[in-house]
This record gives sequence, structure tokens and C-alpha cells, in this order.
Amino acid sequence: MSPATAVQTPDPRTTLRAGLPDRYLTPDDIAELFEVPLETVYQWRKKRVGPPGFRIGKYLRYDPSDVQQYVKGRKADTAAA
Repeated sequence: MSPATAVQTPDPRTTLRAGLPDRYLTPDDIAELFEVPLETVYQWRKKRVGPPGFRIGKYLRYDPSDVQQYVKGRKADTAAA
């Protein structure tokens, strides 16, 4: 079977993250993703109301799967209201 005719199997990480990048997201990425100002992302972090983030040294990062779970939770909260 030649490479041109081989069936491509999707990367499970891409499926898991539903199209989100396969890397940790920055606060700028989160602001762009949710179409909010960067300061809003930092306020969410301070008030502990946004997607969970973590520090790598002095840098703030977000796991795409955690962000996806946060969005699913928000959607469920909205649907239940």
C-alpha cells in the first residue's frame, strides 16, 4: 500500500481537543478565543471564575482540554438556568 492510498488516522489529541491547538494556551490565546480583552482574562484568574490556568515559572498557561471542559460546564449551567 503506497503512502498516497493509506488511510490517515486522526491524531487522538486533535479529536480530544476538538480543534484546539495541541499546545498549552497563553492568556492572549484565551482572550482571542473568547473575544474578550486580555485584562478580562487576568481578572477571571484573580477572581477564580474563568478557565483553570497554571504557572510555568512566571508564565501563565492553559491546557486546551481544561478550557474545553470549562466551556462545556458553562454551556450546561446556561442550559439548566
